[in-house]
Amino acid sequence: MSRAPRRPPAERRAELATAARDLALADGLAAVTLRSVAGRAGVTPALVAHYHPAMDQLVASAFTAVVGAELGEVQALLAPAEGAVDRLALLLRTLLDGTRDDVTLVWVEAWALGRRNEALAAAVRTQMDAWQELILAIVTEGVDAGDFSADDPAQTAWQLLGMIDGLNAQALVRWGAAGDRGPVLAHAVEGMLGLRRGALDRALTP
Repeated sequence: MSRAPRRPPAERRAELATAARDLALADGLAAVTLRSVAGRAGVTPALVAHYHPAMDQLVASAFTAVVGAELGEVQALLAPAEGAVDRLALLLRTLLDGTRDDVTLVWVEAWALGRRNEALAAAVRTQMDAWQELILAIVTEGVDAGDFSADDPAQTAWQLLGMIDGLNAQALVRWGAAGDRGPVLAHAVEGMLGLRRGALDRALTP
């Protein structure tokens, strides 16, 4: 391999972080290794080790980059929606349409790899909290408006997050009805929140 051109440290560090993120999206979080990051960035493994001596932290950073970008994208999509029912329907449609399986794989691997990587585990907890807060804001908005019925909005938000994660994870191996994620979850959520049957049908079609 020819010697990589010299770059300012901040630029090189960002380049390697981008390579790690792209690897995670393309091949899963387990693919983020010293050699694979080096190959993706066109540098030597020694250079990667120089800038990122703790690979656990680089893996955690790749995870945060992937899922943080998705969270920001979803927040932007939800902002124009009017009311909690529309916002929830759009959330379900966006997360369950089958186009985000690459991000789901990153999540699934992070839960497993986080058992032995505390930096990754901490990043996972932070991102799960952020997603729960997003869903909680929607549930609270709906309860305050009289659209939803939920005795404990925070617990309801955790349940919804778990259901979304579970269906998406199951869909990775095409198990059961996981391929038809929208209808499966939308009708269950209607029952959880005291909505009439079909109230979230907008979650099922663009």
